Amino acid sequence: MSDHSTPAPKGKAPPKPFTIEEGHRKVRSFVLRQGRFTEAQQRAFDQLWPRFGLDYTGAPRDFDAAFGRQAKRVLEIGFGNGEALRFAAHNDHERDLIGIEVHAPGVGRLLNALAEDGSDHVRLYHHDAVEVLHNEIADGSLDEIRIYFPDPWHKKRHNKRRLVQPEFARLLVSKLAVDGRLHLATDWQDYAEQMWDVLDATPGLSNRAGPRGSVERPPWRPQTHFETRGQKLGHGVWDLLYDRN
Repeated sequence: MSDHSTPAPKGKAPPKPFTIEEGHRKVRSFVLRQGRFTEAQQRAFDQLWPRFGLDYTGAPRDFDAAFGRQAKRVLEIGFGNGEALRFAAHNDHERDLIGIEVHAPGVGRLLNALAEDGSDHVRLYHHDAVEVLHNEIADGSLDEIRIYFPDPWHKKRHNKRRLVQPEFARLLVSKLAVDGRLHLATDWQDYAEQMWDVLDATPGLSNRAGPRGSVERPPWRPQTHFETRGQKLGHGVWDLLYDRN
Protein backbone atom coordinates (compact mmCIF):
# COMPACT_ATOMS: atom_id res chain seq x y z
CA MET A 1 0.00 0.00 0.00
CA SER A 2 1.37 3.40 -0.89
CA ASP A 3 0.52 6.87 0.30
CA HIS A 4 1.33 9.26 -2.55
CA SER A 5 2.16 12.94 -2.12
CA THR A 6 -1.02 14.20 -3.78
CA PRO A 7 -2.64 17.44 -2.70
CA ALA A 8 -4.89 17.01 0.31
CA PRO A 9 -8.61 17.69 0.26
CA LYS A 10 -9.37 21.22 1.35
CA GLY A 11 -9.14 21.69 5.10
CA LYS A 12 -6.84 18.74 5.66
CA ALA A 13 -3.06 18.56 5.91
CA PRO A 14 -1.28 16.60 3.14
CA PRO A 15 -0.82 12.84 3.64
CA LYS A 16 2.31 11.36 5.15
CA PRO A 17 5.12 11.91 2.64
CA PHE A 18 6.46 8.38 2.37
CA THR A 19 5.46 4.90 1.31
CA ILE A 20 3.89 2.71 3.98
CA GLU A 21 4.68 -0.98 3.70
CA GLU A 22 2.33 -3.49 5.25
CA GLY A 23 3.78 -5.02 8.44
CA HIS A 24 7.09 -3.15 8.15
CA ARG A 25 8.27 -0.03 9.97
CA LYS A 26 11.33 1.59 8.44
CA VAL A 27 13.95 3.47 10.42
CA ARG A 28 13.84 6.94 8.91
CA SER A 29 16.19 9.89 8.98
CA PHE A 30 13.44 12.31 9.94
CA VAL A 31 10.59 12.83 12.38
CA LEU A 32 7.37 14.45 11.21
CA ARG A 33 7.36 17.51 13.44
CA GLN A 34 4.80 19.16 11.18
CA GLY A 35 4.00 22.12 13.41
CA ARG A 36 1.10 24.42 12.63
CA PHE A 37 -0.27 24.07 9.12
CA THR A 38 -1.74 27.46 8.23
CA GLU A 39 -4.61 28.31 5.91
CA ALA A 40 -2.16 30.01 3.54
CA GLN A 41 -0.06 26.85 3.38
CA GLN A 42 -3.18 24.76 2.77
CA ARG A 43 -4.20 27.07 -0.10
CA ALA A 44 -0.69 26.63 -1.52
CA PHE A 45 -1.18 22.87 -1.69
CA ASP A 46 -4.70 23.25 -3.08
CA GLN A 47 -3.85 25.84 -5.74
CA LEU A 48 -0.11 25.69 -6.47
CA TRP A 49 0.79 22.01 -6.23
CA PRO A 50 -0.28 21.32 -9.84
CA ARG A 51 2.17 24.03 -10.95
CA PHE A 52 5.21 23.25 -8.81
CA GLY A 53 4.58 19.85 -7.24
CA LEU A 54 5.69 16.38 -8.31
CA ASP A 55 3.54 13.54 -7.03
CA TYR A 56 5.58 10.51 -6.02
CA THR A 57 4.76 7.55 -8.28
CA GLY A 58 7.61 5.14 -7.60
CA ALA A 59 8.47 5.07 -11.32
CA PRO A 60 11.27 6.79 -13.31
CA ARG A 61 10.46 10.46 -13.85
CA ASP A 62 10.66 12.27 -17.20
CA PHE A 63 12.06 15.57 -15.94
CA ASP A 64 12.29 17.03 -19.44
CA ALA A 65 8.51 16.73 -19.58
CA ALA A 66 8.06 18.00 -16.02
CA PHE A 67 10.08 21.16 -16.71
CA GLY A 68 9.24 21.55 -20.37
CA ARG A 69 12.89 21.79 -21.39
CA GLN A 70 16.28 20.04 -21.34
CA ALA A 71 18.69 21.43 -18.75
CA LYS A 72 21.15 20.40 -16.07
CA ARG A 73 19.48 19.71 -12.75
CA VAL A 74 20.20 20.44 -9.09
CA LEU A 75 18.59 18.52 -6.24
CA GLU A 76 18.27 19.90 -2.69
CA ILE A 77 17.38 17.30 -0.07
CA GLY A 78 15.54 18.54 3.02
CA PHE A 79 15.00 22.17 2.00
CA GLY A 80 13.26 23.12 5.28
CA ASN A 81 11.49 26.46 4.82
CA GLY A 82 12.94 26.79 1.32
CA GLU A 83 15.25 29.74 1.95
CA ALA A 84 18.24 28.30 0.07
CA LEU A 85 16.15 26.88 -2.75
CA ARG A 86 14.35 30.19 -3.27
CA PHE A 87 17.74 31.96 -3.33
CA ALA A 88 19.00 29.47 -5.90
CA ALA A 89 15.94 30.02 -8.07
CA HIS A 90 16.65 33.76 -8.11
CA ASN A 91 20.27 33.28 -9.13
CA ASP A 92 20.40 30.14 -11.28
CA HIS A 93 18.02 30.24 -14.24
CA GLU A 94 20.06 27.98 -16.51
CA ARG A 95 19.54 24.84 -14.43
CA ASP A 96 16.35 23.17 -13.22
CA LEU A 97 15.97 22.91 -9.44
CA ILE A 98 14.34 20.02 -7.58
CA GLY A 99 13.57 20.14 -3.87
CA ILE A 100 12.55 17.33 -1.50
CA GLU A 101 11.04 17.98 1.93
CA VAL A 102 8.84 15.90 4.25
CA HIS A 103 7.51 18.74 6.43
CA ALA A 104 4.30 20.13 4.98
CA PRO A 105 4.51 23.68 6.44
CA GLY A 106 7.89 24.26 4.79
CA VAL A 107 6.61 22.94 1.47
CA GLY A 108 3.57 25.21 1.71
CA ARG A 109 5.70 28.26 2.46
CA LEU A 110 7.98 27.59 -0.49
CA LEU A 111 5.06 26.99 -2.86
CA ASN A 112 3.76 30.46 -2.03
CA ALA A 113 7.23 31.99 -2.43
CA LEU A 114 7.81 30.36 -5.82
CA ALA A 115 4.48 31.64 -7.08
CA GLU A 116 5.29 35.14 -5.84
CA ASP A 117 8.66 35.04 -7.62
CA GLY A 118 7.45 33.32 -10.78
CA SER A 119 10.18 30.68 -10.46
CA ASP A 120 8.87 28.10 -12.90
CA HIS A 121 12.18 26.21 -13.13
CA VAL A 122 11.62 24.67 -9.66
CA ARG A 123 9.72 21.48 -8.81
CA LEU A 124 9.04 20.04 -5.35
CA TYR A 125 8.50 16.63 -3.83
CA HIS A 126 6.70 16.22 -0.50
CA HIS A 127 8.18 12.79 0.09
CA ASP A 128 11.02 10.71 1.53
CA ALA A 129 14.26 11.55 -0.31
CA VAL A 130 15.62 8.00 -0.28
CA GLU A 131 12.56 6.67 -2.07
CA VAL A 132 12.60 9.48 -4.62
CA LEU A 133 16.29 8.89 -5.35
CA HIS A 134 15.87 5.13 -5.66
CA ASN A 135 12.74 5.10 -7.80
CA GLU A 136 12.26 8.38 -9.69
CA ILE A 137 15.70 9.84 -10.49
CA ALA A 138 17.84 8.22 -13.17
CA ASP A 139 21.46 7.31 -12.50
CA GLY A 140 23.96 9.95 -13.60
CA SER A 141 21.27 12.57 -14.20
CA LEU A 142 22.02 15.23 -11.57
CA ASP A 143 24.53 18.05 -11.96
CA GLU A 144 24.55 18.78 -8.23
CA ILE A 145 23.09 17.51 -4.95
CA ARG A 146 22.78 19.77 -1.91
CA ILE A 147 22.11 18.76 1.69
CA TYR A 148 22.10 21.73 4.04
CA PHE A 149 21.94 21.28 7.81
CA PRO A 150 20.41 17.80 7.99
CA ASP A 151 19.06 16.70 11.37
CA PRO A 152 22.19 15.93 13.45
CA TRP A 153 20.47 13.44 15.78
CA HIS A 154 22.94 14.62 18.39
CA LYS A 155 22.27 11.87 20.96
CA LYS A 156 24.77 9.09 20.33
CA ARG A 157 22.12 6.37 20.42
CA HIS A 158 20.33 8.17 17.58
CA ASN A 159 23.38 8.69 15.35
CA LYS A 160 22.30 5.71 13.23
CA ARG A 161 19.34 7.82 12.05
CA ARG A 162 21.60 10.41 10.45
CA LEU A 163 21.05 10.75 6.73
CA VAL A 164 24.71 10.60 5.70
CA GLN A 165 25.60 6.91 5.97
CA PRO A 166 27.68 4.72 3.63
CA GLU A 167 24.72 3.22 1.76
CA PHE A 168 23.13 6.63 1.23
CA ALA A 169 26.45 8.09 0.04
CA ARG A 170 26.74 5.38 -2.60
CA LEU A 171 23.20 6.17 -3.71
CA LEU A 172 24.10 9.86 -4.11
CA VAL A 173 27.17 9.02 -6.18
CA SER A 174 25.09 6.86 -8.51
CA LYS A 175 22.74 9.77 -9.25
CA LEU A 176 25.46 12.35 -9.94
CA ALA A 177 26.77 12.93 -13.44
CA VAL A 178 30.52 12.66 -13.96
CA ASP A 179 32.03 15.98 -12.82
CA GLY A 180 28.88 16.61 -10.79
CA ARG A 181 29.04 18.15 -7.32
CA LEU A 182 27.89 17.19 -3.82
CA HIS A 183 27.60 20.02 -1.31
CA LEU A 184 26.78 19.51 2.37
CA ALA A 185 26.67 21.94 5.29
CA THR A 186 26.35 21.31 9.01
CA ASP A 187 26.77 23.28 12.22
CA TRP A 188 27.52 20.18 14.31
CA GLN A 189 31.21 19.28 14.36
CA ASP A 190 30.45 15.70 15.33
CA TYR A 191 28.27 15.34 12.24
CA ALA A 192 30.96 16.96 10.07
CA GLU A 193 33.37 14.31 11.37
CA GLN A 194 30.92 11.56 10.42
CA MET A 195 30.42 13.10 6.97
CA TRP A 196 34.18 13.03 6.42
CA ASP A 197 34.38 9.44 7.66
CA VAL A 198 31.69 8.38 5.21
CA LEU A 199 32.26 10.57 2.15
CA ASP A 200 36.07 10.58 2.06
CA ALA A 201 35.84 6.78 1.92
CA THR A 202 33.10 6.63 -0.74
CA PRO A 203 34.37 5.56 -4.20
CA GLY A 204 33.65 8.13 -6.87
CA LEU A 205 33.90 11.19 -4.61
CA SER A 206 36.82 13.57 -4.23
CA ASN A 207 36.91 16.14 -1.41
CA ARG A 208 37.70 19.46 -3.04
CA ALA A 209 39.44 20.66 0.13
CA GLY A 210 41.44 17.47 0.59
CA PRO A 211 40.87 14.68 3.13
CA ARG A 212 38.77 15.86 6.09
CA GLY A 213 38.69 19.33 4.58
CA SER A 214 35.99 21.98 4.36
CA VAL A 215 35.58 25.18 2.34
CA GLU A 216 34.34 28.68 3.05
CA ARG A 217 30.61 29.10 2.52
CA PRO A 218 30.25 29.31 -1.28
CA PRO A 219 28.23 32.15 -2.83
CA TRP A 220 25.40 29.87 -3.97
CA ARG A 221 24.47 28.99 -0.35
CA PRO A 222 22.85 31.89 1.53
CA GLN A 223 23.64 32.35 5.20
CA THR A 224 20.59 31.55 7.32
CA HIS A 225 19.35 33.54 10.31
CA PHE A 226 20.08 30.57 12.58
CA GLU A 227 23.58 30.32 11.16
CA THR A 228 24.24 34.01 11.78
CA ARG A 229 23.00 33.73 15.35
CA GLY A 230 25.08 30.62 15.97
CA GLN A 231 28.24 32.22 14.64
CA LYS A 232 27.73 35.18 16.99
CA LEU A 233 27.68 32.62 19.81
CA GLY A 234 30.92 31.09 18.54
CA HIS A 235 29.41 28.06 16.81
CA GLY A 236 31.16 26.69 13.74
CA VAL A 237 29.73 25.84 10.33
CA TRP A 238 31.31 23.32 7.96
CA ASP A 239 30.73 23.32 4.19
CA LEU A 240 31.87 20.09 2.56
CA LEU A 241 32.29 20.05 -1.21
CA TYR A 242 32.84 16.84 -3.20
CA ASP A 243 33.32 16.26 -6.92
CA ARG A 244 32.06 13.17 -8.72
CA ASN A 245 35.14 11.79 -10.44
